[in-house]
Amino acid sequence: MTSTLPDPTRSRAVLIGTASYRHLPQLPAVEANVVDLAAELCDATVWGLPVQHCTVVTDPQSPPAMLDPVHQAGEEATDTLIVYYAGHGMRDSESADLYLALGDSRDHMGYTAVAYQHLRSALRASRARRKVVVLDCCFSGRAARTLVGGDVLAAQAAVDGAFVLTASPRDRVALAPDGERYTAFTGELLTVLRHGVHDGPELIDLDTLYRVLEERLRAKNRPLPQRSQENAVGRLPLARNKARAGRHAPAGPVLAADVRAAMVATGLNVARALRAAGNTRDALPVLRLALQEQIGDGQGDLLALDIAEQGGRRTPS
Repeated sequence: MTSTLPDPTRSRAVLIGTASYRHLPQLPAVEANVVDLAAELCDATVWGLPVQHCTVVTDPQSPPAMLDPVHQAGEEATDTLIVYYAGHGMRDSESADLYLALGDSRDHMGYTAVAYQHLRSALRASRARRKVVVLDCCFSGRAARTLVGGDVLAAQAAVDGAFVLTASPRDRVALAPDGERYTAFTGELLTVLRHGVHDGPELIDLDTLYRVLEERLRAKNRPLPQRSQENAVGRLPLARNKARAGRHAPAGPVLAADVRAAMVATGLNVARALRAAGNTRDALPVLRLALQEQIGDGQGDLLALDIAEQGGRRTPS
């Protein structure tokens, strides 16, 4: 196992979440999934990914809206590319393939959604040495299946240097418990990133992450995650283990970029708390202040700002 985290300056993350649907049940927890996961990845004490290297896509309405950011990030990343999707996973009535739902998708009609094979193609085209795919959706184990086994389909579908982590087996639904802030899978993932793993390594690798998620979800009698990998990429450290950090010692070297990332992450958290309390009027200025430096340089996460503004106009569910 490598002894360092992926280089955040040469890595990218694309976090995709579809929460609102016309023909499928609503998934309000998905918005919190992607926003809070972005904050953790950009937290200097977790990984320290620069905010401008983390793209958040909410409620994409077309395949290009979902896949174009993945292609762009794949062209820019040379170390590690992380792609996360949360939303409805679908099966086409004529095949066993996995489809990722869009806002207008209809059940059992794969042509109204995005075929997972198209996302896989975007990953295969990436220059990144390692690719990590996290799917929090129903039937997501079908994606993991394509990277294992000896049949022709698996050979054609394999992504060199990829690790696929899914929320459920190939024929099981994922779980979005009523009244909970997050989906079951992503809620546990965020807990690991925020609090670490007691008795775990200083750096949490993908295999350790999978093992801990499986243990915690099993204990709660919830759908069990699946994984598949190429080239032993499961040994890749993904986050600092906060449970191992000393009370007065930093979790790792903190650079100027890390400090800026932490400030933005804190601003996101404050803005979310204000919005959750119904105080949208103060939430948006806080977010603008957090992103002011990047926006001033023309490199800011304008998409994140636009998302926050759209979210602020939504009627709380």
